[in-house]
Amino acid sequence: MTRASEIKSIDCTSCGAGLKILGGGRVTTHICSYCGTELDVLDDYKALSKFANLHRPQSPFEIGMSGQLQGVEFTIIGTLGYREAYGGQVWEWVDHPVFSATHGYAYLTVEDGHLIFTRKYRKATSPEWLSSEAVELFENRPVVRSNYERFEYYDTSTSKITFAEGEFNWRPSIGDQVTTVSVLSDQSMLGFSQTATEREVERSTYLPQRETLDSFGVDDEVAMSGIHPLQPYIAGKNAAFLTVVGAAFMVLCLVMTVFFLGQTGSTVLTRTSFDISELPKEVTFEIKEVGKLAKMTVSGDVENSWAYLEMTLSDPDDQPLFQVGREIGYYTGYSSDGRWSEGSRRASLTFRPEVVGVYTVELELSEMGTWKRSGAALSRVTIGASAGVSSFFWTILLAGIFLIITGMQVGRKFLHQKRRMAGSDWTEEDDD
Repeated sequence: MTRASEIKSIDCTSCGAGLKILGGGRVTTHICSYCGTELDVLDDYKALSKFANLHRPQSPFEIGMSGQLQGVEFTIIGTLGYREAYGGQVWEWVDHPVFSATHGYAYLTVEDGHLIFTRKYRKATSPEWLSSEAVELFENRPVVRSNYERFEYYDTSTSKITFAEGEFNWRPSIGDQVTTVSVLSDQSMLGFSQTATEREVERSTYLPQRETLDSFGVDDEVAMSGIHPLQPYIAGKNAAFLTVVGAAFMVLCLVMTVFFLGQTGSTVLTRTSFDISELPKEVTFEIKEVGKLAKMTVSGDVENSWAYLEMTLSDPDDQPLFQVGREIGYYTGYSSDGRWSEGSRRASLTFRPEVVGVYTVELELSEMGTWKRSGAALSRVTIGASAGVSSFFWTILLAGIFLIITGMQVGRKFLHQKRRMAGSDWTEEDDD
């Protein structure tokens, strides 16, 4: 028989408790919330079996509550407890069948505090069906496409019903087993679910937590555990601004760096070479403009050897400004990967002149040495100087800071995506 639409409540034919009728005309089974008796709606609520002494799973929702799910008014008509055990781990969640007079049946799921909305999926998928056996044959992570959306394989789960009460448009039994192959996109998840008697495809989406709880009249907070694979990334209030501005200023700093690299200045001391036997050696150069950087460079003919050179700079009044040392060294050789080299035959020093005039630099050899028998000790050194050069240190530093600012915004989203997929049972070895 089909229930008359005007029936709003019945008395349990087993315990006599009053039960509300909430689930519409396609309900076939009603499990009494008081005594656990399974009633056959199509046979005058005849008692079929009894689910006794079952542990009720925790959920913030109750049968009879109504609220908005994706803009549609739904009423909770039942409660199902599920349990999956694998590899010593146990997962439990609650599915609440919900009913809308205009949109039919769906599920409101509570999993680790996360709220998920699930409905049967009627659109075509490619492949049409994805079974657990088929997944085992893939060398790379399986991909499903549907309605211009790309889904990647997430996991395969086999779960059992541990609790049931309320109204259902099918007949649940304790211990019923369902195997589901789940594939995940950026916005939703498809589940290819198969039981002993039927199979179907369902689509699940993530619900806004507080908004959904408020809609159903739940005042208490529900603690969420971990990142759910369907949980969307919520960027910070200023994330878009920081990303765009950070990237723009990073590019600007890099352009300025290129510009500064082109500012080589004017030569004030032509590169001059002399034998190390002439050291220490004094050379002079004239600075005609202050407020800009000057740069001295020294180089030598080191080959599998090194040398430490000291430079003492004096101002036009013959007052020492500073004494610094620079090491030059160059090494080459062969390995199993081929020829290699490291080090540099050149070193430099940048300073800011305070007055115009003739500056004197004294160059002195402090130490030197060779590496391996093939090493050739330093024999000649070359020194030169330029004025009006530019430094790109600060623009490079600022570019790095803006890169970090932009990277933090992109990185947070990347890490969230990584955590979403952390629960997948597909391993990197499977992709090899």
